[in-house]
Amino acid sequence: MKKLVSVLSVGLLATVLTACGSGSATGGGAVEDVTIGYFPNLDHAAAIVGKELGFFEEELGEIEAEFRHFPNGNDFMDALDTGNIDIGYVGPGPAINYFLTGGDVVVLGSAANGATLIVARDGSGIESLEDFDGKSFCTPGNGCTHNVQLEIMLKELGLESNRVGGTVEHQSRVAPSSMIGMFEQGQIDAAAAPEPWGTYLVEELGAKVIAEWNEVYLGETLPSVVVVTTNKFLEENPEVVDSFLRGHKAAVDFANENTDETLTAINDLIFNLTQSRLPEQVLVNAWDRMKVTTETHADALQAWADASYELAFMDKDPNLDGFVDTSRLDAILGQ
Repeated sequence: MKKLVSVLSVGLLATVLTACGSGSATGGGAVEDVTIGYFPNLDHAAAIVGKELGFFEEELGEIEAEFRHFPNGNDFMDALDTGNIDIGYVGPGPAINYFLTGGDVVVLGSAANGATLIVARDGSGIESLEDFDGKSFCTPGNGCTHNVQLEIMLKELGLESNRVGGTVEHQSRVAPSSMIGMFEQGQIDAAAAPEPWGTYLVEELGAKVIAEWNEVYLGETLPSVVVVTTNKFLEENPEVVDSFLRGHKAAVDFANENTDETLTAINDLIFNLTQSRLPEQVLVNAWDRMKVTTETHADALQAWADASYELAFMDKDPNLDGFVDTSRLDAILGQ
C-alpha cells in the first residue's frame, strides 16, 4: 500500500511539472498541433480513451495532438489562461469560477456526470453528514466541484467549514491519490473524492460511503467533466475544434460500448504515470458510480454556481450567460 501511495504521489508531482510549456495556438493562422488537457481520473474516460486509442489523432489528421494531465482544475485553468493548453477536460467548478472572473472560456459539451463520492475514514466516527461537526474533510481544490457539492449539503444541516468560521475543517488542494495516505495515517476524517479514488478508499481502506454519487447534490445531472476551450481558440480554429469534438464523440461512444477495454486503457495510463495499477474491482465498482455522456445540463451548472455563491465562494450572484455553447457538438451528434 505504501508503495502505491508513493508512486502515485510521484506521478502527480510529475503532473505538475509537465503542466508547463508553451501552447500551440498562435495568431490567426492554421495550427500545426493542438494541446489537450485532462485529468487521470475515471470520469475523464473520454479523454483517456481518445488519447490512448487514437480517436483524437484520427480526427485531427495532420494536426498533431499533444496531451497534458493535471491534478486539479485550478492548474488546468491556469494552463488554459496562459495558452499552455488549447482545449480539454475539466470539472465545471474551476471553469465557472474562471468565467465569472472574466476569463476566456466556453463549455463545448459534457464528458461525464456523477463520479463524486463522499466517504469517511474507518474509525473517524462519521456515520452520516450530521457527524461532520468538529471533523475534517479534504477535496482536490478550494471551491472545486466536489467541495461545493459537499459543503452545500452540510449547510442544509446547519454545518459550515472553517473557511467561513464553521466547525468543519476543510483541507483543499489535496490530490486524489494523496487522499490514500491521509486516510491510512489518520490525517483526515472524510473526503469528497472523484472516481476512482473514492471507491479505492472504500474497497481498499474500508472507508464508509456517506453519500453515493447519485445522492450527492446534483449528482445525477451535474456534469462532473466539461469540455472547454477559449473563445479565441474557437474563433481562430473552428475546424480544429470540430475535429476534436468528433474525436470526443467517438471516445464517448466507445467508452459506453466497451467497458472492459475502456477500464484497461485507464489503468494502463495510470500505470504509465505511476508504475502502479488500480485494483480491477475498484475500477469496475467506480464505473457504476458515473455516466460517460455528451449530454450537458446547463441548468445544473447554473444551480451549482448558485450554490457556490451561497457558500461564499463567489462575491457576486453568478450569471452564466455565454458560458455554455454546445451548438458545434450538437451539430456533430446530429450527423
